[in-house]
Amino acid sequence: MIPVIALVGRPNVGKSTLFNRLTRSRDALVANFPGLTRDRQYGDAVLEGRRFMLIDTGGITGDEEGIDEAMAQQSLLAIDEADAVVLLLDAKAGLMAADHGLIDHLRGCSKPVFYVANKIDGTDPNIAMAEFYQTGAKQIYPLTATHGKGVRQLVGDVLDLFPDADAAGEGQDQAHGKKIAIVGRPNVGKSTLVNRMLGEERVVVYDQPGTTRDSIYINYERDGEPYTLIDTAGVRKRRSIRETVEKFSIVKTLKAVDDANVVVLVMDARENIVEQDLHLLGQVIDSGRAVVVALNKWDGLSSDQKNRIKTELDRRLRFIDFAEVHFISALHGTGVGHLYESIEKAYASATQSLQTRHLTTILEGAVYDHAPPMINGRRIKLRYAHPGGQNPPIIVIHGNQTDKVPASYTRYLEKIFRRELKMVGTPVRIEYKTADNPYEGKKNKLTKRQVDRKRRLVKFVKKQDKKRKKGK
Repeated sequence: MIPVIALVGRPNVGKSTLFNRLTRSRDALVANFPGLTRDRQYGDAVLEGRRFMLIDTGGITGDEEGIDEAMAQQSLLAIDEADAVVLLLDAKAGLMAADHGLIDHLRGCSKPVFYVANKIDGTDPNIAMAEFYQTGAKQIYPLTATHGKGVRQLVGDVLDLFPDADAAGEGQDQAHGKKIAIVGRPNVGKSTLVNRMLGEERVVVYDQPGTTRDSIYINYERDGEPYTLIDTAGVRKRRSIRETVEKFSIVKTLKAVDDANVVVLVMDARENIVEQDLHLLGQVIDSGRAVVVALNKWDGLSSDQKNRIKTELDRRLRFIDFAEVHFISALHGTGVGHLYESIEKAYASATQSLQTRHLTTILEGAVYDHAPPMINGRRIKLRYAHPGGQNPPIIVIHGNQTDKVPASYTRYLEKIFRRELKMVGTPVRIEYKTADNPYEGKKNKLTKRQVDRKRRLVKFVKKQDKKRKKGK
């Protein structure tokens, strides 16, 4: 699983700035006054090919009242949720009483804590950090979050505590074979479906939303093929979330989606398709995971209700026409066995080996049938394509002016590649690379003979112009 790192500290010490720097986004609001961040903000980050999750928190002073008290409670919950904690201290303001209170709290938790002296720009780092060594920290990391100075060393040392999942195989006894995550809103029948797929009562099932609170990894075999089922907590709208435990559960669910090979999105057919279902589906597609849609509780519906739901599906799920849809009853087992067929096809499509020659042939055919548009009187040229990764399949296309390819043409190429490669259930990502012109900025230096010839030609043209004018 991806390590989770919490950024904590007093207000206005640069937590949100560091969060935006690492996630390469502007998701966290940044301004030069304290208390701007109130809720926990989650973001994915990548450093040297290693992924991790960051939690930006509100500042803690120790004397909060009213809304600030709830904000501080959110920050303390983020510490409990994280695998490691980064404590930011203000090098310009020095060590303050609020810092001591937070340090005492962190000493009582079992998480590794990294002490950071932020805002060292314009000062001697050794002098700026000297005061912070009275905290008893073995190492203080000098940092300038606004410019990124010292960030790489800090994050590198934090991630060294967590072996790379590919090398160390985190949870070797936790996940074997194809990983299938069962996700959906609360009380749509996810745990019931897991038990039905396993053939036993493996997880707790109860007629109450929020029964499942953690992501449960279950290893099993089917027809000699190893699988890992991941039963996840239901994900509701943010405004409907009340319990703190549920917030932790949603984070676990999103991490499970990222960890899975194929995601089975379960919907409640009796409630029709709601906005939260579409939002969850968008989350899965954005993560690049193969997806299978399962409409549960199909039994007991009348023919008119079934026809209306199918019409609604065709209309609202048009943006994922590559995903297969199943109508099932997890309680009675109707249609559950057919899920494996779609799961196998989606997994095979997401992990299939692609060849450069085949991809380039498909690209040439697509361009021949429907050429890219003209940009400023020049045609966009797409020359060749090669594979760039799996799960999801990534196709890298090289050419000229590729940064100006419209989104509509990218969608056209995605559909062509998916059709020709017979991909089912998986999104396809297309990346563009523009070739550099080796002659750009270089002038052709003429030889002495060429210069003399050019001079004679200019002289001849001028003489002809004079004759033409005299003739008139």
